[in-house]
Amino acid sequence: MHPRTRLDAATKDYDPPFAIVDLDAFDSNAADLVRRAGGLPIRVASKSVRVRALLERVLAKPGFAGVMCYSPAEALWLSDVDLSEDLLVAYPTVDRSALRRLAEDDKARGRITIVVDSIAHLDFVQHTLGAGHPEIRVCLELDVSWRPVPGLHIGPRRSPVHTAREARALAEAITRRPGFRLVGVMAYEGHIAGLGDQPPGKPLRGAALRWMQRHSAVELVERRTAAVAAVREVADLEFVNGGGTGSLEVTGADPSVTELAAGSGLIGPTLFDGYRGFRPAPAVLFALPVVRRPKKHVATLFSGGYIASGTATADRQPSPHLPVGLNLLSVEGAGEVQTPVVGRAADPLRLGDRVWLRHAKAGELAERFTHYLAVRGDEVERTMPTYRGEGLSFG
Repeated sequence: MHPRTRLDAATKDYDPPFAIVDLDAFDSNAADLVRRAGGLPIRVASKSVRVRALLERVLAKPGFAGVMCYSPAEALWLSDVDLSEDLLVAYPTVDRSALRRLAEDDKARGRITIVVDSIAHLDFVQHTLGAGHPEIRVCLELDVSWRPVPGLHIGPRRSPVHTAREARALAEAITRRPGFRLVGVMAYEGHIAGLGDQPPGKPLRGAALRWMQRHSAVELVERRTAAVAAVREVADLEFVNGGGTGSLEVTGADPSVTELAAGSGLIGPTLFDGYRGFRPAPAVLFALPVVRRPKKHVATLFSGGYIASGTATADRQPSPHLPVGLNLLSVEGAGEVQTPVVGRAADPLRLGDRVWLRHAKAGELAERFTHYLAVRGDEVERTMPTYRGEGLSFG
């Protein structure tokens, strides 16, 4: 059955706008991530999913272990619902309320690890919780940006800890500080994992990215190995986390890494179409109804302005997926209450027909819908509440 026919048949009793997760595509993507990980466990990046049932689904599969959370409040909730006993909050927090809840919850404190990259983070936690606070598990974040020449920084602006000497100095400060236990190191190479090495229609940019990523990866293995060794001299580490969907093979080849991270590869958003080595299937889509036919080759859809975070560029807009052959109007884009699509494929569309679109990023669509329809074949198997559908929003 043609994909559009199948999806239309499965959702015929539902009025758009709505979002679906194709369970067969989701499971296939999960299996491919495990294959690419080469035997290392994958920690699931929850920000790229934001649906409890899907997190439960993937964590039940061999090859996945633990969750990489994006908020301490989220980690506390996932602990409360017993989603996982291994929850890493991968971004430093200044959420005093969440820190106090963590200190008061014995079960959560044994499951949740927070990231720090400076003594100032330790000071903030200690000032919030007071002297003599219960032991908090912490993970040191190492900056793995590439700095080939002085003044040039290639990669996300994350931790200030760049060298093995700096990593050891912070590790020593953590181990000397009562109330903290250093259990992990995290080193996310966003300039490798998060940048497609074959951007569509940009061969020169692709060649430059591949050159940069290849040389950065060589430098990173040496520096990360030295940093992890330096930290292990002062702390008994439980894990060293690295990578992302776009760099599983590269990061997995680093002998200092004990686990990988991935999330977007489960969903298959448009920003992950530009990689040579893999192509996740589009597992999450949303449908908008045709509400106007203003002229030939144009259909206007209701709603749809679900713009992804990051650079304010065209690649952050949603993309028409089915029927094939539709595009957004460059002068209007995806709008708050209407989204025109253009192309000859618009001509057969009638009022009420569905146009299927993909979001640019993996998890952010879940902030727009309260539920995903879980589709298998040509049937809706169940509905799955998103975080927002469970009445939760973690920023």
